Amino acid sequence: MAERKKPAARRASPRHPPKHSAPVPIPPAWLPSPTWRERLGQYWLLIRGHRPIGTLLLLWPTWWALWLAADGFPSFGLWLIFTLGVWLTRSAGCVINDYADRWLDPQVERTKSRPLATGTVSGREALIVFAVLMLVAFGLVLLTNRLTVELSFVGALLAASYPYLKRYTYLPQVYLGLAFGWGIPMAYAATQGEVPTLAWLLFLANVVWATAYDTWYAMVDRDDDLRAGAKSTAILFGSMDLVAQGVLYALFLAALVFVGLRATLAPAYYVALLVAAGLIAWEFRIAHRRDRDGCFKAFLHNNWVGATVFVGLVLGVAMR
Repeated sequence: MAERKKPAARRASPRHPPKHSAPVPIPPAWLPSPTWRERLGQYWLLIRGHRPIGTLLLLWPTWWALWLAADGFPSFGLWLIFTLGVWLTRSAGCVINDYADRWLDPQVERTKSRPLATGTVSGREALIVFAVLMLVAFGLVLLTNRLTVELSFVGALLAASYPYLKRYTYLPQVYLGLAFGWGIPMAYAATQGEVPTLAWLLFLANVVWATAYDTWYAMVDRDDDLRAGAKSTAILFGSMDLVAQGVLYALFLAALVFVGLRATLAPAYYVALLVAAGLIAWEFRIAHRRDRDGCFKAFLHNNWVGATVFVGLVLGVAMR
C-alpha cells in the first residue's frame, strides 16, 4: 500500500504567520508622533515642575531678604516679581543642569529617567526652553530698578555655569549656594536701592546652608558619581562627611544669629532658630547611616528649616 504523502508545510507569510512566531513589530514609521500634550508633559518633567522642593529652597532665602529689606511686608508688586522670578530661574537652572549632565545622568540611578537622559527631549529643545525661561525672568527684572537689573546678569551667569563645575571641582555645592542665594542682594537692591552689609551677611548664611543641604543630596549619588568621574563635596568630605555637615550647619545658625543681632530682631526670631536647630538635628538622625533614602529625606527636610527661619524673621520684625 503506497504511503500517503504528508501535506507540504504552509510557507509563512504576512497573512499566515507561523503559529508559534512572535508578533510582528510595528515599524517605527507607523507609530504616531507625540502629541503636544505629551511634549508639554516632558518639558514639565524637564523643569522639575513635579518636584517643587528646589523652588522652595530658593524661595525661602529670597523671602527672608524681602521681609528684612522692607522692614515688614514688602510691596505686593515686588513680592510677585521675585516669587515668579524664583520659579522661572529655578526651572531654567534645572534645564541647563540636565543639559550639562546629559553625559552623567544615564549613569546615575536617581537621574537616569530624566527627559534628556532618556532622549525624549533633545539638547536643542532644552536650550530653547532654557532661553525662554530666562528671557521671561529678565522681563520681570526690568520692572525693578537699574541696580537690580545689573545684579541679574551675575545671577544668570551663576545659574548657567553651575552645572559644569562638577567636572572640575569638588565644591559645586558652594557654587550652588552662590546661585541660590543671589536673590538676596537682588531683593535688597529692588527694595532699598542698595545692598547693605546685612544683605551680604544673610547671603553668606544661605551659601553655607545650601552647601550643607546639597551635600546631603550629593551623598545620595556619591557611589554613582565616583564611578562616572563627577566631583562633589560628599566625595571631598569622604568618611568625615557628617562632621563637615555639623560644622556647616553650625556656621549657618551662627550667621543667622548675627543677622538677628544686626537687624535688632525680637526674641521670637531666636526661638525660631532653636526650632530650626532641632529640625537640623533630626536630619542627622535620619541620615546617620548614609543610605540613599536617609540622605534624600534629610535633603528634603531642609524645606522646613527654611520655612521656620522665615516665620521667625516675620515675627522678629513685627514684634521688635
